Amino acid sequence: MTVRDLPPGIFAAVMATGIVSLATHLAGMSAVAWLLFGVNTILYGGLAAFLIARGWLYPEALGRDLRSHANAPGFFTVVAATAILGNQFVVLGRSTSVGVGFWYATLVIWAVLSYTVLPWLMEQDQKPPLESGINGGWLVVVVATQSVCVLGAVVVGRLPAGLGPFLALCFWLVGGMLYIWLISLIFYRILFLPLSPGQLTPPYWINMGAMAISTLAGCRVVGLADQAPLIAELLPFVKGMTLLFWTTATWWIPVLLTLGVWRHLRRGYSLGYDHGFWSAVFPLGMYSVATRSLVPALGLPFLTSLADLFVWVALVAWGLTAAGLVAHLVRIARAPSTGDRVRADTRL
Repeated sequence: MTVRDLPPGIFAAVMATGIVSLATHLAGMSAVAWLLFGVNTILYGGLAAFLIARGWLYPEALGRDLRSHANAPGFFTVVAATAILGNQFVVLGRSTSVGVGFWYATLVIWAVLSYTVLPWLMEQDQKPPLESGINGGWLVVVVATQSVCVLGAVVVGRLPAGLGPFLALCFWLVGGMLYIWLISLIFYRILFLPLSPGQLTPPYWINMGAMAISTLAGCRVVGLADQAPLIAELLPFVKGMTLLFWTTATWWIPVLLTLGVWRHLRRGYSLGYDHGFWSAVFPLGMYSVATRSLVPALGLPFLTSLADLFVWVALVAWGLTAAGLVAHLVRIARAPSTGDRVRADTRL
């Protein structure tokens, strides 16, 4: 992988690392949480530098991805990654002022992508068929929208009075509506159109992850009820939808596991490292954080053990994916020629 070929969804690595850090912090694993916080800060800075370099050196390649139905949604990982790192600075670093800065950056990036990339895709004369134009990665748009809500709720005390809770509620509602639109198409695509093992990529786990972060966002909105009369009036609706989001996320887990067994065991698809695996780690960590957040928000203490279980599932998944990335980079570095490097990448 070179700067020119930087995958649009590569910031999923930051999303995954950040949410696993927060999940371990909530589970009382402070040392692990801080270690991942440090890793994530470096990772975000490095990837941001690569993305800027790509735009400067290879604007045509960047432009093609931004106008591609298959690749453009990946850029929304930048929004979610920025928001999650901002959450880390607030929760772990105890720096709300830094979190506010990240929230404004998240809001700006979300607005730029939402009102440039999506209209570009809508305006195209030539569009791909549904089976090649949409996949689970499209739900990163939902994740990005809900991440604005989550971070906004965390730093709400530093935002203009009344505006913070209102914006959090609005972004939560928009994110939920986007999920309904997109999951309808994705569900139709995987249920009624041919699906090969190669097309069932790890980002399909965002089917679950988008609902998990919607659950977390809903819990954050519930927590703002004492600051906003409007939210207080809507509290039964917010709680009901939040529980709906969590049950939907929970429903997806056995389905996705079954599809994974079909892909890798029954059809023999390689388990070699793929950058898309970060998009599968993130939902696992988010499910743990979202489930734990339901405990105080809806008064469901028996869910704590489930959240504890998924902390370990997410941590193991993160470790395996990180090890795969290291092995991938070592293999590329050891390739003696450009041709060998291309073949090394192709095998994955």
